[in-house]
Amino acid sequence: MSQAATVDSPNQLTIEQLAAESGMTVRNIRSHQARGLLAPPEVRVRVGYYGPGHITQLRMIRDLQAQGFNLGGIKRLLDEQRFRGALAHIRDERPATLTVGELGRRFRIEPAQAPAILARAERLGVLVRAGDGVYEVPSPSLLAVAEEAVGRGIPAAAALDVFEAAERHCDAVAQAFVELFVAQVLGPFERAGMPAERWPALEQATERLAPLASGALVAIFERRLREQAEAAFGAVASRIGNGAGTRSGRPAHR
Repeated sequence: MSQAATVDSPNQLTIEQLAAESGMTVRNIRSHQARGLLAPPEVRVRVGYYGPGHITQLRMIRDLQAQGFNLGGIKRLLDEQRFRGALAHIRDERPATLTVGELGRRFRIEPAQAPAILARAERLGVLVRAGDGVYEVPSPSLLAVAEEAVGRGIPAAAALDVFEAAERHCDAVAQAFVELFVAQVLGPFERAGMPAERWPALEQATERLAPLASGALVAIFERRLREQAEAAFGAVASRIGNGAGTRSGRPAHR
């Protein structure tokens, strides 16, 4: 094996070795690669190297052909699989499970208020009924924010008001970023015929979509929150100052 193939990488097979491992001819491998069915090799010193992932892809192609799929249908299946894989970079939380009693204690919900608050949390998707007296929490981190808000004196119903407004606005922001991604990244990729050599770039762009969107959203939100808070606190300070001036018998401002 050449020195170039000894680097720390799972891709260590030349195309001839890949053919021997997969049971396909070099010609078939090159044909599948040209059709976009096979991911491109890792190129080192102008030599392409393949690995276990390529063997898996070739065996899948062979199995699908044996089931009667033509190469066009196989490409559509593989493209769909790769799209789903690219979307896996967008983080999804592991759900938690809580009982009604636990929710009541953590969020200081009075028994008389519980049915209405739980029903509203279900409508918003904050909770999902998982059985008698048991709820699944799709986003434990969101629930942790709600718990902290309640701990600082904000009623659970008021916290849900804010979550509902935030969800409505976040839907619009998420849609704007997805439309931008589709227009500027996914659209050109599709119009180019989804060439295999451009899949890694698409996957990297998809991986960065959520961090870029959330980074921009947080930066803008923090600036607007500071401006809104300064205005609100300024109004309260002004009322306090005016009240103090009136009580002392002197005007608040000279």
